[in-house]
Amino acid sequence: MNDTALLDFHGVLVEPTTLRIERLLPGPIERIWAYLTDSDLRRRWLASGAMEQRLGASTELVWRNQELNDPPTARPEGMPEEHRMVVTVTEIDPPRRLGITWGASGGVTFTLEPRGTQVLLTILHRRAPDRNTLLNVSAGWHAHLDMLAADVTGQAKPAHWDNWVRLRAEYDGRFPA
Repeated sequence: MNDTALLDFHGVLVEPTTLRIERLLPGPIERIWAYLTDSDLRRRWLASGAMEQRLGASTELVWRNQELNDPPTARPEGMPEEHRMVVTVTEIDPPRRLGITWGASGGVTFTLEPRGTQVLLTILHRRAPDRNTLLNVSAGWHAHLDMLAADVTGQAKPAHWDNWVRLRAEYDGRFPA
């Protein structure tokens, strides 16, 4: 993918239930790798949880999305204050590739590629079990990547839940029913 194609940050379906979403971020690659693997950095954009960087290691990820903003943002109705999920490292090649299990889906792979002084982060979320999950994870990855981009560039973070609600509606219109 060329860098100009990254101006639309929306994910795309590479298979009917598999999302690919990319973001070009300021490097170096080791910095972005740390945002994937270090609990303190990861909680600033996604979820906390100490991650041992070895094949087969398990980690409990803990989301507190309303705390991604200061002041905290209001949660949409039906969304929990906290969400927990145990993931297992299925692939690891520091600082280029990390694969983890992800609930009932086919797993998530993070790939990092240097692009000059920047790093292309590609997330592949495989085999969402149903349309509702696909829409939730599409909006979720997009919104969380918006938080990551803001954090690594020192910009103001968007209101996470407001952004997620808007993005979920957008993905509902973008993806076939």
